[in-house]
This record gives sequence, C-alpha cells and structure tokens, in this order.
Amino acid sequence: MPPPPWLWLAALYGLASVVCFIVYAADKSAAVGRRRRVSERTLLLLGLACGWPGALLAQRWLRHKTAKTRFQVAFWCGVAANVAAVWWLCTVY
Repeated sequence: MPPPPWLWLAALYGLASVVCFIVYAADKSAAVGRRRRVSERTLLLLGLACGWPGALLAQRWLRHKTAKTRFQVAFWCGVAANVAAVWWLCTVY
C-alpha cells in the first residue's frame, strides 16, 4: 500500500525547508565574509518551491534578509502563492 499523499507533501516540505535553510545560512556566511552571494531570486525561488518554512526559520534565527522590505514583500507573496496552491491541490484531490 502506497503512503498517503499528505506524507509525500510533508516529506517534500521537510526536504525543501532543510535545503532552503542551508542556502540561507551559506548566503549569510558569504555576506559576513564578503564573498560571492546567493542571488535574491534564487532564495525566493527556493522558498516558493516549498522551502519557505526553512527560509522563515533562517530569517529569524540567522537574522538574514529581515530588513529588506522589497525582499520581504516578495517572500510573503511567494508564501501566499505556495499555500494557495497546496490548498487548491488538497481540495481537488
């Protein structure tokens, strides 16, 4: 018997969140060390691709990307789009 769809969704969010947190941490380290940075576009796309819980944790714990209003607006629009897509998928299936 295959695992239920919600388990696959939880696993996807968990994996994407871990990856997203690691990328945020690497970007924070690069910012502090004045090395090459991860683009904001990449950070936003990782959040949109189900990694936003990890991005939110990284923003809070690492104090990274919290002061940039433009980034925060784009981030929360991505969160809303992601949540809306999951809600829609859950109502369809």
